[in-house]
Amino acid sequence: MRAAKPFDPLHLDVERFARESGALQGAWPLEAFERLTDSQAERQAPAGRQVQWQAGGQRFERVGAPAEVWLHLGAHATVRLVCQRCLQAMDVPLEIDRSFRFVRHENEAAELDAQVDEDVLVLSRSLDLQELVEDELLLALPLVPRHENCRHPAAGLAETPAADEAVAERPHPFAALAALKRDLT
Repeated sequence: MRAAKPFDPLHLDVERFARESGALQGAWPLEAFERLTDSQAERQAPAGRQVQWQAGGQRFERVGAPAEVWLHLGAHATVRLVCQRCLQAMDVPLEIDRSFRFVRHENEAAELDAQVDEDVLVLSRSLDLQELVEDELLLALPLVPRHENCRHPAAGLAETPAADEAVAERPHPFAALAALKRDLT
């Protein structure tokens, strides 16, 4: 009897992985993720940083319909971004926990994608799991990275949620003019 061929995360046969309820996990160096590294405060990822990941495949048989093929993916990493308040480097933890449903054709994926909330991809005999992990980590990046508490260089004031609320509670500078206008009419 021939031993089952091991799964290669860089050339993953998703259908076989799901059929055999495959499971993979590991760590890749952060610098292996070129696009993610390009989004960081420093072009060079801090030494020793890694992306920890795990993947699992599932296949659900359906009566009168093709089986559903699923890939569950989780990963976490810490990247260094620039705080948009103080413009200093900061570490930002990223976490992903996603499930993907695979279908056979592009048009089926497009049709299902419009109908359901789940992520739908086209089946591939050679899915690059590292690329998918990188795509998902890029989507997990904050739009505006900023420290919880930091000093804004322009204002010289501590920026905190309490300070943001105080600014929101101040009367609008044109409120007095609006009141005057109401009184005149």
